[in-house]
Amino acid sequence: MNVDNSAPPRPATEAKSLRRAFGAFATGVTVVTTGGDVPHAMTANSFTSVSLDPPLLLVCVDRGALMHQYLSASRFFGVSVLASHQEAEAMHFADRHRTLGAAQFDSVDWHPGRLSGVPLLGGTLAGFECEMWRAYDGGDHTIFIGEVLNLHQPTDRDALLVFKAKFRQLSPDWSEVPA
Repeated sequence: MNVDNSAPPRPATEAKSLRRAFGAFATGVTVVTTGGDVPHAMTANSFTSVSLDPPLLLVCVDRGALMHQYLSASRFFGVSVLASHQEAEAMHFADRHRTLGAAQFDSVDWHPGRLSGVPLLGGTLAGFECEMWRAYDGGDHTIFIGEVLNLHQPTDRDALLVFKAKFRQLSPDWSEVPA
């Protein structure tokens, strides 16, 4: 007896509702990069820390995204955590019609990672050079886990945020709550 355990296809309206509900969770904004002969970058907000020992982080990438091909074939990747003044960089690397390859970095401040050479953006809150550690199936995405080889925290600015599909910044009257 064969049992079909596959779920029925979801209607497009359900996917839109799910995307809108996921967007109710405010997140930071990153640019994920790969190096090599043909470097590539992509704006992503599906990023999180995983472990301190070993130092691990993850990014989730849609299987249909060009970045998926690059990450799947890369040993190293970078993650740049964008500061509040870097909305233009976020939009640039989210633009599916931009020039690709090394030329996509011509209009932004960047430097090669010290250990792997992957592009890391300048002026960010943090930059991570990672070696691919594992990749897991995540439905229509792949969960890429990287071991952090090197990091830098060049600035102490506020973060660029995304909430309900729009870029946001912390309120000017925001203050830290004592621990």
